[in-house]
Amino acid sequence: MSVKIYEKVDKLSTGGLTVRALKTLDTFVPGQWENLVGFDHTIKQVTGETDAAMVQAIGERAIALFNDKSQGYQRALWLYETVDSASGLLGAAAIANRIGQDTFLGFLKNITPKPEQAQTIDLSVKLVTEVVAFCHINGIPGDSLGDFLSALGDYSSESLMRMAALVSFDGVIPLGADFSIKALNAIKNMGPDELEKNKTFKGVKKEIPGKDSKGKLSFITESFESTQGWMDKFVSDKGITQDGLIDKLAGFMEGSKSKLDYLGAFLDVSVNYYEHTGVQTLARRLIERAVAEL
Repeated sequence: MSVKIYEKVDKLSTGGLTVRALKTLDTFVPGQWENLVGFDHTIKQVTGETDAAMVQAIGERAIALFNDKSQGYQRALWLYETVDSASGLLGAAAIANRIGQDTFLGFLKNITPKPEQAQTIDLSVKLVTEVVAFCHINGIPGDSLGDFLSALGDYSSESLMRMAALVSFDGVIPLGADFSIKALNAIKNMGPDELEKNKTFKGVKKEIPGKDSKGKLSFITESFESTQGWMDKFVSDKGITQDGLIDKLAGFMEGSKSKLDYLGAFLDVSVNYYEHTGVQTLARRLIERAVAEL
């Protein structure tokens, strides 16, 4: 059965841990993200259109574009969904029921943090997923790093929120403020075999440029190196700190301050920020293109 993009947008959550976690980042990217849910509602918000017939025409054109397999939209959606579920599995596999008093969030007995190397690969693969999905959405070759880097400076709304979440939840919280240096050093000292063992990588590897794991590792390293400056500047410009993030998350995650090691793994299991904001980005791009073509 084929995926229906309008159903994906209609079924996005309006609350829950994903939305609450993303809202904690509003301090750092104020006013950038509105949780747009519902296909017709998104069309109206993106275009300002109120005429029902026009909204329907835009919707039909956007759906036709998404359904056209010669375009990259379906592959981009697959990437957004898969990288989140693979990362979630990695976190879920890390949950261990240790009997004791230290319950986390009241219902998880304990959740073991991922080793730093697994976290590093996770972060790097998610970043590369962003590059490749961007290329698919824009109809350019999947290894067009230069085009991605040019566009990154203009990222806004849900795309900027996704990068803010990547940097915060997969970078700063589990690895600390110097996450980009740590991660880059780790990737440079890694072999293709270590990459092959990682669930997040295995989930999306067929879409990562490179003829084999060695080539893919090389593209991952180049992507991370190229984006490192943007990530570091983003963290320092926005004043993102580990303490600041934990304070925000502590508002609804009981015990997160005393369980910093476990917070990154918990976010992996419970927060699908990539898929959520990815569907919103895809809907926006489809709608913008549909309007331009009508």
